[in-house]
Amino acid sequence: MARDVVYTNGVIAVKEQSLLGAKLNKLCEGSADEAFRAVIESGFGKGAEAQSVFGYENLLTADERDLDLFIREYAPTAADEAYFLVPRDFHNAKAAIKANYATGDFDEMKAPSGLIPAEQILSCVKENDFSPLYDGLRQACEGAAALFSEERETKATGVEIGIIFENAKNQRLLKVCARNRFLKKLIQTKADMTNILTAMRAQTPEYALNNYVSGGKLSFDKLQLLLENEAEKAARAFDGTPYADFVKICFADKTEGKPCAQAELMRDNLETDFLGAHKYELKKSQPFLYYVLRRRAENANLRIIFVCLMAGMDEGDIKSRLRG
Repeated sequence: MARDVVYTNGVIAVKEQSLLGAKLNKLCEGSADEAFRAVIESGFGKGAEAQSVFGYENLLTADERDLDLFIREYAPTAADEAYFLVPRDFHNAKAAIKANYATGDFDEMKAPSGLIPAEQILSCVKENDFSPLYDGLRQACEGAAALFSEERETKATGVEIGIIFENAKNQRLLKVCARNRFLKKLIQTKADMTNILTAMRAQTPEYALNNYVSGGKLSFDKLQLLLENEAEKAARAFDGTPYADFVKICFADKTEGKPCAQAELMRDNLETDFLGAHKYELKKSQPFLYYVLRRRAENANLRIIFVCLMAGMDEGDIKSRLRG
């Protein structure tokens, strides 16, 4: 799978003119109804049935569906497509396991389909036949289902299930993105940041170890330094690594009694922050990645804006919650 990157970038150049961009901040300054009308007038969520602000989710769903079609049609390589769609498969498999073996409504928990239709994944779980699933996803489902065997003495927890799918997702992404150094680095960096956050929030080494996710480059021994809650010692240990500033921010948040919210936002914005800082130097499939990430962030920000405006929150609080 390889597509004409020059042609794709031309398509993106046209489509990105429809991004709301800086208009998002303006939406935070009025009422929910005013924001809804402005979004409708911009053409966002074209074709969706939404007569009032209470139907804003229909707009977001329509835009998400349109973006998924774009990913499937224009992803320059299989690795680029997988980077965005594989996580959906693992999320939906986890939701199917929880719905089938524990409690919860699959329709409420599922995400839009990834490489495999969500309903097909649910069917595999219900029939306990995971053979139609690809490597990594199949083994994760088998491992998660085994947690609910009658021979098991303790009840499976959501955390245990989540770790199985998170580890398997990272390993699958690393495998399919092995030839794409940029995507591989993003996957590893996010895994490392997740493990740093886990260590900073852990009350015991056992908790940190049980929630350690694979795919990163930081060893658990290195992360254990964060459990000692000695900011200066940890800063020295991570000095010279890509995570020096990230660790300092974690400790600054923790000192102020905050749940490392700023650091978590840094992790979640990793891709858009890096690509945005180099937006005039993007090459190969990076313009595609940057466009998709911006649209996803825009969709997420619109949801935040509508929820907050309908809850009566003020402009400053809303803007502080926006991503990217």
